Amino acid sequence: MGPTSEPKPRILLLDDDEIVLLAIKETLGRENYELATFSSATAALQAVETDEFAVIISDQRMPEMSGLDFLAASKKRQPHASRILITGVLTLNTVIDAVNKGEIFRFLAKPWIREELIATVGNAVNRYHLLRQNETLRQSTLELNERLVAANQQLEQRLAELTQRKSEIDRAHAALQRNFDHSLELCYRLIETFHPVLGRQTKAVVTICRQMAMAGPFSPEEKHVLLTSAWLNNIGMIGLPRGLVSKSLNHPDGLSEAEEELIRHHPIYGQTLASFVDELRDVGETIRAHHERYDGRGYPDRLIGDNIPLPARYLAVAVSFVELNLPRDRALDAILKESGRAFDPEAVRLFLKVSNLMSLPRKVRELTLADLAPGQMLASGIYSPSGLLLIPEDRELTDGLIRKIKEHNAVTPLTQRLLVYLHDA
Repeated sequence: MGPTSEPKPRILLLDDDEIVLLAIKETLGRENYELATFSSATAALQAVETDEFAVIISDQRMPEMSGLDFLAASKKRQPHASRILITGVLTLNTVIDAVNKGEIFRFLAKPWIREELIATVGNAVNRYHLLRQNETLRQSTLELNERLVAANQQLEQRLAELTQRKSEIDRAHAALQRNFDHSLELCYRLIETFHPVLGRQTKAVVTICRQMAMAGPFSPEEKHVLLTSAWLNNIGMIGLPRGLVSKSLNHPDGLSEAEEELIRHHPIYGQTLASFVDELRDVGETIRAHHERYDGRGYPDRLIGDNIPLPARYLAVAVSFVELNLPRDRALDAILKESGRAFDPEAVRLFLKVSNLMSLPRKVRELTLADLAPGQMLASGIYSPSGLLLIPEDRELTDGLIRKIKEHNAVTPLTQRLLVYLHDA
């Protein structure tokens, strides 16, 4: 089937003179119009009530009502129809007034010219189509505006819901972050309580790793893994005998083969314990690998080069610097000499960069009473068993202070560990 053709424009003709009707009908019948002719204004108005017309043509002088009255009544029923008045006797002012008020579109004077009638009706039909198209466009615009208003309202409502949801998520995330921070703090306190030197070392490692995380090319997840691993790198030590831990810190060269094997297992223990604090597998893997060497001679898995997790390579440098029982400058030299062997050269470069931008944490070591000597600086205060502060932190030891410490210990034995700072030179 072919496309449906457009319906013919419908035209209403009203004139009480049958001859005039016939003449107009014959003139317009040759055009592409559908004509409806009436000799009664009442009948014509009834047709206007039920059928739609593009053009309504009326004679002025009729017995029931004038043409202007008929067209005015038609306008109320079909405002888009183009109205044409045919008249032989009508003042010019009346016609102009009717046109200006919109009562009629055009008027034709009797006798009319055939071409003028055809052109006038054609223009009237075009006007009707234009008005209908404008009305359709206006309705479409109104509907579109209504839909846009409804869509905007829905969007605003959705945005409000999303904003509220985001606020809830932000509060939940903040609560989770606080819980996570509390968990890290608890782990640190456990480590510090288990062995104060380990606590000091942990805090020093965190300080260095935080600076590297800010200065290095890490993704947000890598920063999180590096910092979390820094807090937990010593967590595996609490599963070892405390005496063995002290020996490994103070006299690492004196460890037996069996003791050294136990110490080498602490990264594995740490990986297991870290899983209770952070669900990211990368944190556990970083803790397990932070004693691997870049040349593959580390422990526990003898990983080599880039097979070592990226955060673990940076953590290894910070941990080694803190654990080296050497003053600052000599420790830096030792780190630099191991670049490309024990350490990833990029990790060493970043560590040296941040070491020039910050004051590196001071190193501490544990001593016995017999090891105390004048000139040493206390890294933690000395307290009596009842909690009374005897000597504050950062106090330089003298012969007199050392004698008082020993005398107090002879009467009331000190139970805490004695920590002093290593000299930086």
